[in-house]
Amino acid sequence: MKFAAVLNRDGGTLRTTDLAAFSDRMRQTLESAGHSLSIDIVAGKDVVDTLDSAASRRTVDVVLAGGGDGTISAAAARLMGRKKALAILPAGTMNLFARGLGIPQSLDAALKSFADGEVIAVDMATANGQPFVHQFSIGMHAKMVQLRQGMEFGSRLGKIGASAKAAWATIKNPPAMKVTLGIGEAEMTARISGLGVTNNLFGEGHLPYADNPAGGVLGIYVTVAQQRAELVKFLFNVARGKWRDNEHVEIHQADRVTLKIHSGGRKFRAVMDGELVRLDRETTIEIKPGALNVLVPASVAQVKAA
Repeated sequence: MKFAAVLNRDGGTLRTTDLAAFSDRMRQTLESAGHSLSIDIVAGKDVVDTLDSAASRRTVDVVLAGGGDGTISAAAARLMGRKKALAILPAGTMNLFARGLGIPQSLDAALKSFADGEVIAVDMATANGQPFVHQFSIGMHAKMVQLRQGMEFGSRLGKIGASAKAAWATIKNPPAMKVTLGIGEAEMTARISGLGVTNNLFGEGHLPYADNPAGGVLGIYVTVAQQRAELVKFLFNVARGKWRDNEHVEIHQADRVTLKIHSGGRKFRAVMDGELVRLDRETTIEIKPGALNVLVPASVAQVKAA
């Protein structure tokens, strides 16, 4: 296969990686397995243009994207509905989409798995037409991300620490939003503290990622928790994947959901795949089954096909 690698030197753990040495290992690993490879190492501001170029090359079979959540999401958006496949180097903080695909969590192990990997089709989702691979969320998560952006950190551990500080600040002053959700034929109006709509249902007992990335449904997670003890328990359960253990979380599934915001003011934002975005007054979120081809380890492809 012909690989086109796009590495965001400002993204995730690549900021502290010797990219020249890693590029040499990439070439050796993939070329010794009979593949060809081009590599572009670019600054974060140039990632989107470089991904556009890689995705548009007719001879490319696989776009190999390395960086944080924003880089991976941008790459997936450009490959949605196309024959070209996405290979993910898990260089982010949590790498939740990559975990759901069974991709090893170290850069070198992931690279080795691509040498004899296989392409499978998995789902994507859209929010008002904008693609995402993991989650669209409002309320607590969006406030945490917004607070974290105002903090300084230079490493993965620093980001985790900043996230913990932002979480505690959010618990002390949680958001409250009046929304209407349309799920299938049903409609509900409630005052919530958080809502996450996910590309397939999260699995139980681990970090929040989908066990089946080709399940064909949106996961809809609603929490109305407001008291400090309730919010602490909620975040603790989220981190452990114990959604169903929390009495303040409702879980639904559908192939389409509409979200209407009734709360006033311009202070509310949304998060899509870890990035803050504008929150529209009305958002339609839909699952797109089989919309993305991904390169996964051969053992994962065999399990998915079984």
